[in-house]
Amino acid sequence: MHAVVFAYHDVGVNCLTALLNAGIQVDLVVTHQDDPHENIWFGSVAKLCTEKNIPYITPSADELVGFIPKLQSLAPDYIFSFYYRHMIPAQILACAKIAALNMHGSLLPKYRGRAPVNWAILHGESETGATLHVMEDKPDAGDIVGQAVVSIGPDETATEVFGKVSKAAVEVINQVLPSLIAGHVPRQTNELQKGSYFGGRKPADGQIHWNQTALQVHNLVRAVAPPYPGAFTNYQGQTMLVAHTSLKGPFPVQLDLGVYGIQVVDNQVFGICGDGQVVEILEWYPINK
Repeated sequence: MHAVVFAYHDVGVNCLTALLNAGIQVDLVVTHQDDPHENIWFGSVAKLCTEKNIPYITPSADELVGFIPKLQSLAPDYIFSFYYRHMIPAQILACAKIAALNMHGSLLPKYRGRAPVNWAILHGESETGATLHVMEDKPDAGDIVGQAVVSIGPDETATEVFGKVSKAAVEVINQVLPSLIAGHVPRQTNELQKGSYFGGRKPADGQIHWNQTALQVHNLVRAVAPPYPGAFTNYQGQTMLVAHTSLKGPFPVQLDLGVYGIQVVDNQVFGICGDGQVVEILEWYPINK
């Protein structure tokens, strides 16, 4: 079986490796140039391609359509997308002789769209996962091919959960590869009405609103904790990045639960929230915004 792979990030590295280990002939990889303004804390698909002598390209989104003739000439059995960040044009998807398949970091149909792990934590989910699905014009809307579930602990950060999702993605690939190699694509209906679509997140979305509940604040901190841009608040004229919080207590009796915002007692920092509950800030530091 021959494949063209669109890939980036740890999921891209791990799933591409799984394809190679299964004997899939990868004729071309399409990946991204790293953004110099982004915190690059994840594996490099380009580096893996160099090590494995796989040809790769790094086109911009506008340049993708220019590669359609090349992809048509390659005539891959499968096109795979593993955390590739651009929408892949339908003309490219049509170049796959059997199917074009995407790995998404949620339990579809839940959390379609961007930043699925971050959104799942932000909404207090206790589980998420990885889903391989057929690619269509509409993002994350095609039939489900394979799926694996991971738990989300009440204090786990997005980075920790993303690590689990990356492993789950490889599990899914390994589960379905025997069928794919045989030319059969397992399909289960992706019931879109049972989930929702979410857009991308910006650093400004990390602002803490103390009128929210303590659980909402804690979940925001977990969802965007470094190496993501982080949750932040203002204290005494300084913007502070809140990197680690706890809901566990016990909390000092001196706290005024009727006034939400930052309160400091005995050099410990607490946030009083809109529901009268407390978040202890275990790690924070000033940032320039």
